[in-house]
Amino acid sequence: MRFAIFGAGGVGGYLGARLADAGHEVHLIARGAHLDALRTDGLTVESVAGDTAVELPATDDPADVGSVDYVLLCVKAHDTREAAADLAPLLGADTAVVSFQNGVDNERWLADAIGEAHVVGGVAYIFSTIAEPGVVEHTGGPARFVYGELDGERTDRIRALDDALRSCAGVEAVLADDIRSELWRKFAFICAHSGMTAATRLPVGDIRDAEESWRMYRRIVEEVCAVARANDVALPDDTAAEWIEFAEDLDADSYSSLHYDLTHEKPIELDALNAAVARHAEGTDVDVPMNEAVTAVLRPWADRFADG
Repeated sequence: MRFAIFGAGGVGGYLGARLADAGHEVHLIARGAHLDALRTDGLTVESVAGDTAVELPATDDPADVGSVDYVLLCVKAHDTREAAADLAPLLGADTAVVSFQNGVDNERWLADAIGEAHVVGGVAYIFSTIAEPGVVEHTGGPARFVYGELDGERTDRIRALDDALRSCAGVEAVLADDIRSELWRKFAFICAHSGMTAATRLPVGDIRDAEESWRMYRRIVEEVCAVARANDVALPDDTAAEWIEFAEDLDADSYSSLHYDLTHEKPIELDALNAAVARHAEGTDVDVPMNEAVTAVLRPWADRFADG
């Protein structure tokens, strides 16, 4: 299979290396110092699931790659629209653009730009980041990737993607029956974990130790689940309880990518996370005061770092 990894950072770089190790043709699309390092030194993955190093073609121009079977879109949510405008050279008649991003709106934004027929939903459960240019560090999480056609159909291309990802060492691959439900399921956790670690500037262990903060974390999860159901998303009844149990067992020093971006003065995904909860709550009877509070606390930082 021929893959383009659009955004070869913590998630995309990890997937690209694993796919290459499994024998697939992989092209990396990146920028800046990371791109320079990929071109000169290759891609190194330092992972709790096993290290690897690969030399792959890397560019900042999709026209250098041409049409592929799959585009794995792994840019930050606030870059989705810009990335979508650059996808045309990568698209063949049946190319699937798989969004492995945070949030529940990326697939709609992509569909508006390139047509829904090209879009596949995806969810990534992995703690990984660019440790230094050319080096991706995977520190934890199950490296679990969930994906599916937006209408739930088991098409030839989604079965082929499933086979490709299942062939990768260090990847837990899951073909979903209802990808919309899976997107919102992760959304409930990421809004709480990202929002609270960023708002407090502290890891989850400190949040758990503070009664009021831990209650707020739980309420964020519950609010997102309520908004999902109000928008006709079929979330399992125990979704909130499962995430709270999961968060109780996280390493005490666990942060989030949102916290990382905030503390490194990078654009943050606030509008794709807690602020999006408030948007999706509009027109429903669900109140989301905890998500609104996180949005209010982080808004000045989002505005300050919006231009990178």
